[in-house]
Amino acid sequence: MKTIILYATKYGAAEEISKRIAAQIENADTYDLKQENPPPLSNYDCVIIGSSVYAGSFRKEAKSYLAQNADELTKKKIALFICAMGDESTDEILKTNVPDEVIKAATATGTLGGIFDPKKANFFERLIMKIVTKQSGPLNRIDKINNEKINTFTEAIKA
Repeated sequence: MKTIILYATKYGAAEEISKRIAAQIENADTYDLKQENPPPLSNYDCVIIGSSVYAGSFRKEAKSYLAQNADELTKKKIALFICAMGDESTDEILKTNVPDEVIKAATATGTLGGIFDPKKANFFERLIMKIVTKQSGPLNRIDKINNEKINTFTEAIKA
């Protein structure tokens, strides 16, 4: 089964998670949706799409791709993952960002963790993170990627 993992990321979590999933699935390619001209879906049997989430919204590249390719995606084996730092409701976030028919076609969904990299954040984002984490000094990179959830998600795709 030929698989493509499409992702949209800001701090790198979706890219890192995509690589970890690809390492567990034979014949898996990864592709950043910020690049132009994603490969045609006709080349793949399985499509995995992941996006980081901010204030309940997918990255615009992922949201746009899902909307534009919904019909073709429903004809593939599909899985959807979310990158988030907290315990956001996967179902609620998917409902507001992904076409219903794509959600119904998905064989696996999950929130697999997140990364906050202050070097990639703007002033406002760093300020919010300082408030949330109650840190007074300089912010460090926070990595909350969940390998156990990634393994469970990947096993559901292979089943």
